Amino acid sequence: MKKLSNVEGYLLTGHIISMAFGLAGIILVVPNIDFMTKLTSFEWGQKIFAWSMAGGGVIYMLLGTVAVAIYAYRKLGLWHWLGFMVPAIGLSLTSELLGTSTGFPFGHYRYLSNLGYKIAGLVPFTIPLSWFYLGFSAYIIALVGLQTIAMKNWLRYLGAIAFGSLCLTSWDFVLDPAMSQAPIPFWVWEQPGAFFGMPYQNFAGWMGTGMVFMAVATLLWRMKPLNLSDMDLSLPLTIYLANFTFATVLSLAAGFYLPVLLGIVLGVVPIVALYWRATNNFNSSELWLQVK
Repeated sequence: MKKLSNVEGYLLTGHIISMAFGLAGIILVVPNIDFMTKLTSFEWGQKIFAWSMAGGGVIYMLLGTVAVAIYAYRKLGLWHWLGFMVPAIGLSLTSELLGTSTGFPFGHYRYLSNLGYKIAGLVPFTIPLSWFYLGFSAYIIALVGLQTIAMKNWLRYLGAIAFGSLCLTSWDFVLDPAMSQAPIPFWVWEQPGAFFGMPYQNFAGWMGTGMVFMAVATLLWRMKPLNLSDMDLSLPLTIYLANFTFATVLSLAAGFYLPVLLGIVLGVVPIVALYWRATNNFNSSELWLQVK
């Protein structure tokens, strides 16, 4: 497990570095024609630029996925790791395929070619992976944080589903406007909406999809005892905040301030508050009994 922990740390570091590299490309290189021309005048510059455009987004999402998968396996075991990852990926992919082919539940949109191979020619394979690693990070912090509050067990799980889905959706408040209107967009809305180019339906779709796969994962988790004692939540918190920061920088660079404010209030504040409760009001014996 020690070796897995080390690998997990390397993957998390690579995830953050890859996002920083991608931000630099989107914000500094692509909009600056003179700089991009000078960069691509060198052979090494052409290779870096081509790699960034073809695989930069894919790499950071793959690294984040594997880091969270190792963390979930190491901390929760095989059943609870797969019990979350399989429904998260499967159900989010189903929603995305429906969304890109019918417009339900997010609205009418389509993905471009910057995020890897498209499943059924519609959804990049990396998209359901991001649902998994961000959704898991939000859910596990919410669940452990709520264990410190006296309430009925079913209400605690319901709260984890609600807060986890809200924090996941709040990340999209910030990410979606920027990524769809970046100098090199990653997806486009064929049904422009009132919220910085996005339909409000999109957020209902995000909230609903998150709640469905988190509810399925909750039912699977409750089939076997779950020990939440000794839960170091540093990795899921770092994953959430790093991805939120990535989205924030893109949004601020595009002049989208309201989405960032909403994301902080509805996403970052609850996540940090629940993390604080989990780390400052921890009682391992109670945690075991409450979720068993």
